Amino acid sequence: MATKNKDAVEFVKRWIDKGDEKQHSQLFWTDLLSNVLHSIVNNETVKFEYRVQLGHQSYIDVYLPDSRVIIEQKGSDIDLFKAAKQSDGTELTPFEQAKRYNVELPFSQKARWIVTCNFKSFLIYDMDQDLKGKDPVRIELEELPERINELQFLATFKDDKIIVEQKLSIKAGTLIGKLYDGLIKQYKDPKADNTLKSLNKLCVRLVFCLYAEDAGLFDRHDCHIFGNYIKNTETKNIRRALIDLFEVLNQKEDERDPYLDEELAKFPYVNGNLFKIVDPHTEEIPNFTDELKEILVTECSESFDWANISPTIFGAVFESTLNPETRRSGGMHYTSIQNIHKVIDPLFLDELKAEFEQIKQYKTDKKITQECNDFQNILLYPSFIRHLMKN
Repeated sequence: MATKNKDAVEFVKRWIDKGDEKQHSQLFWTDLLSNVLHSIVNNETVKFEYRVQLGHQSYIDVYLPDSRVIIEQKGSDIDLFKAAKQSDGTELTPFEQAKRYNVELPFSQKARWIVTCNFKSFLIYDMDQDLKGKDPVRIELEELPERINELQFLATFKDDKIIVEQKLSIKAGTLIGKLYDGLIKQYKDPKADNTLKSLNKLCVRLVFCLYAEDAGLFDRHDCHIFGNYIKNTETKNIRRALIDLFEVLNQKEDERDPYLDEELAKFPYVNGNLFKIVDPHTEEIPNFTDELKEILVTECSESFDWANISPTIFGAVFESTLNPETRRSGGMHYTSIQNIHKVIDPLFLDELKAEFEQIKQYKTDKKITQECNDFQNILLYPSFIRHLMKN
């Protein structure tokens, strides 16, 4: 038999017969968050009637920014599965209403969970999951004492590492967006499909170079190897310098020109075809301006540490900065770590894990060292990076 949470028992007693949406909503949620879940409750962690624009001004009933939760609260007489007419004439269920709010929020504010409630029932939707054809988790008010742990996600979650990563991801998106906006003006036909494909590929390559220099993948002793390469190049020659660099990065060291410029020769080979020029006639790189050089060297290379960004958010950064439609909507679609693993585990991660387990079985130090060095090289310059360039 499940142990009953005493605070939840008292909460149920206080709210069993109440349910007026206007009169009780804020009291209900303040009571639950503060006295049952023992969450931090203040104007920063809990926002009531949070404003959002839908072509007309609307309000989220309860928004928990730290926990990434949107709560759509209804009166006790409302069916949470039934659609109702909105002020703009559309008919939406409480979940659809909350989901519409979520679409309009920028990436840093998007909800991981949506909760609809009518004082008697809690319906929980995990936005990281595929919800098609699935019922939400349902908890009745009377069940709270035994199931309160299922609402722990509502409590304010403080994790310095995650908070830092979120801030860095927003900064990274801003930087690449700034670079993108400047570069697209340099193309002969900014609106052409080929231009957008070329620019997207160029931005992916530039971000890889920025990350690689900070993470020590290019040179462990020179964290500005890429930035200095651009810095030491005259603005009018940057286009040619990038073409030369990409060609070198796509060449194995023993296949390179023995008279290659020393500054270029310092860059290692990057396998996986990330830097392979498939068609030089269609993969355009425009000329740079002094302003673009300053952004790339000073703001992107010297003043920002790309190594501190979790690779799991790169997709969100790229989607927000490289996709004009997403950028116009003011947010980005975030692919959860769980969903990322559904793709990458069978693609290559399961194999890498199995290989690592095999290495752990070796007995001699010499064999272990040799295998670990080989394995490290695979991780540093993975062939599967070619998947970044497929689209």
